[in-house]
Amino acid sequence: MMAPFFKYGLFGDQTSLVVAFFIGIGFGFFLERAGLASARKLMAQFYLTDLAVFKVMFTSIITAMLGLTYLSWLGWLDLSLVYLVPTYLMPQVVGGLVLGAGFVTGGYCPGTSVAATATGRVDGLVSILGITFGMFVFAEAFPLVKGFYLSGAGEAMTIPKAFGLPYGLVVFAVVLMALGGFYGAGILEKKIAARSGE
Repeated sequence: MMAPFFKYGLFGDQTSLVVAFFIGIGFGFFLERAGLASARKLMAQFYLTDLAVFKVMFTSIITAMLGLTYLSWLGWLDLSLVYLVPTYLMPQVVGGLVLGAGFVTGGYCPGTSVAATATGRVDGLVSILGITFGMFVFAEAFPLVKGFYLSGAGEAMTIPKAFGLPYGLVVFAVVLMALGGFYGAGILEKKIAARSGE
């Protein structure tokens, strides 16, 4: 049996929605258990007083990256069939900035706002309503921004492709980057705590 299961026809569109639903439930559960359904916890990231978000998200990225890499090396996963979002560089940069501004303003990203709402937090629900309103405005204004939205279309860009580096070398470098980041985050948290007298 070879993955990705959907691409190899192990299940169809309807089953994929059920699978996605349960994966989403699991994702939300672990977000909440990691404390990321709290706006205070999330905003502490921006004040550098608690870098749990950085640690949790980077750990998730490393875990997924190593899992995909080893599954590919073992011949259980065809990485060329894993879907990657096409690159629209400038529209995606602008979209990231808009998302970041919304995150700082509201205290939640889309995923954490859903997890917060599921745990009964009103501010999470307000964030979801704001996201929904933003989606409505974007849909209505789409004819005006369509040209920019579709500009710079290209194939899905990855670090190995962009810099012509071996895939394994990039994986190794990202793991080293994560270890260095975790170490630096720990030092930074201690310095901030000492400065604030905690």
